[in-house]
Amino acid sequence: MTEKKLTGKIARERIRLMQVPRPAQALIDGFKSLGGDASSIVSDIMDELGIVGVLPASRFVPTIAGACMVGPALTVRNVMQREHAYETARAHVNKMAEFEAHNLALPGDVLVIDGVSGISNMGGISAQTGKRQGEAGAVISGAIRDVSHSRAVGYPVWATEISPVTGKWRIETVEINGDVEIGGIRVSPGDIVLADDTGVCFLPRTRAGEVLVLAEKKAAAEARKCKLIDEGWAVADLPANA
Repeated sequence: MTEKKLTGKIARERIRLMQVPRPAQALIDGFKSLGGDASSIVSDIMDELGIVGVLPASRFVPTIAGACMVGPALTVRNVMQREHAYETARAHVNKMAEFEAHNLALPGDVLVIDGVSGISNMGGISAQTGKRQGEAGAVISGAIRDVSHSRAVGYPVWATEISPVTGKWRIETVEINGDVEIGGIRVSPGDIVLADDTGVCFLPRTRAGEVLVLAEKKAAAEARKCKLIDEGWAVADLPANA
């Protein structure tokens, strides 16, 4: 039996925005230049500015150690299908539509999925498609599967769970490029996503510039402090703030 997918008009009706507001490339490059521990620096600045949007890597676990990514959010919202999975499996009805999001992706985008717990919201073929489209990676509230496949193609994913249970008979994509909630944090299309081994930061696009200015100053201060440590300065003589 042929698999029936959520495509064409039905899928397009779930797309809130065909094009999302995009942050300036200089902002993306600036956050990338902060280095491998950028999430810690950015988290501190977000605290100082009263911006909520940081999640720990102990909860959103990266699939590729050492991976870092920065890019605008391309959002997907999934819910459970009403029908029982065995019924939809027999009928081969697939209502997942993250491939429609891949179709909209521009190089450097980060796929952000407000997903379903215990069930795979993304598999290896989807990850490979995202890589082919030039996506930086994905952040998923919910499970993923085929981790070795996504690792092999170099597509990093930060996810809350891993499960072999397929979502294609269980999940329905209800919206693409609308606001989503990830770990209790509201994320809008075009917000900047920064992720590394330590955690994930969601930066509202309208405030990313002020965060970057302060983050660059903090990174420079930390680099100076590390240089002094390497030079043998006594702890008592090190600058108090970095």
